[in-house]
Amino acid sequence: MDPMDIVGKSKEDASLPKATMTKIIKEMLPADVRVARDAQDLLIECCVEFINLISSESNEVCNKEDKRTIAPEHVLKALQVLGFGEYVEEVYAAYEQHKYETMQDSQRSVKMNSGAEMTEEEAAAEQQRMFAEARARMNGGVSVPQPEQLEETQQTNLQS
Repeated sequence: MDPMDIVGKSKEDASLPKATMTKIIKEMLPADVRVARDAQDLLIECCVEFINLISSESNEVCNKEDKRTIAPEHVLKALQVLGFGEYVEEVYAAYEQHKYETMQDSQRSVKMNSGAEMTEEEAAAEQQRMFAEARARMNGGVSVPQPEQLEETQQTNLQS
């Protein structure tokens, strides 16, 4: 294949991370099996070609449905069209697992960033403390009131 055959780009432009691919290759083989560097490079090139093939066919399936965005269903259909139907079930299972893990990561992220551990009053006190620290820095090191002093000030202000 000519290096410029990949959608008008040079071979270097369309590649996969070599270290990651080497790790994947080694993980798939028994520990006592070694892979020559040329064989690794060939496997990586095959992976790039496979991705290009599936992407191109997925795009055609997508266009036939008058869609502008390739969806997972288009990729699954492309696998069938290209004769890889026996892998559709496994690919779909991997896709579902990816969705599940992504959802779990998203939920964990929301929980960690929600600040649910702090009550509204605690958050307000923390905010006031941070404002006081910033003012002190701006005013050349004037002492910063302690959180207890801020709470007393807030209670006095609420009573006023």
